[in-house]
Amino acid sequence: MSYIVDFKNVSTVGLESSPVAEALAGLRANEARYFMNKYKHEFTVMPASESSETLDYVNRILKEERDIEFAAKPLETSRFQVENIKIAYVFYEDGLSINVMYTVDDPKPKRAVGLKLSEGMEVPKELEGKFKFARQKSKLAGTIRGSYFVIKGEY
Repeated sequence: MSYIVDFKNVSTVGLESSPVAEALAGLRANEARYFMNKYKHEFTVMPASESSETLDYVNRILKEERDIEFAAKPLETSRFQVENIKIAYVFYEDGLSINVMYTVDDPKPKRAVGLKLSEGMEVPKELEGKFKFARQKSKLAGTIRGSYFVIKGEY
């Protein structure tokens, strides 16, 4: 069942099994606020168990672009399009958030994978030494560490 993320009253619904559930819920709410403010889009998530197509899409890009396969359990996903940008998210039990941004019908396409770590989590083994993480302060999520890489292939 899908769930519209409330960024005014942060809730851990769907993320309860995470050891950093509060921080992950804040990170999810931070993303919801961004899409509402920038695009007037309601950020909706659904259980990963009900969204294998989105998981397969994100996992394929991670595997083919950087040979990354996460051991952490995916809890929720989101997939939507705003303007000419297709976006997919996966929120993992360990506190990791992955997003894929993929522009369509653009002469200079912008295509990237964003990696965000919830406050209180360690850098996953799969990412150790491969990325440098910048810090960002968020009222909703505390300190978020983030990085990204550009997608070179076609998906």
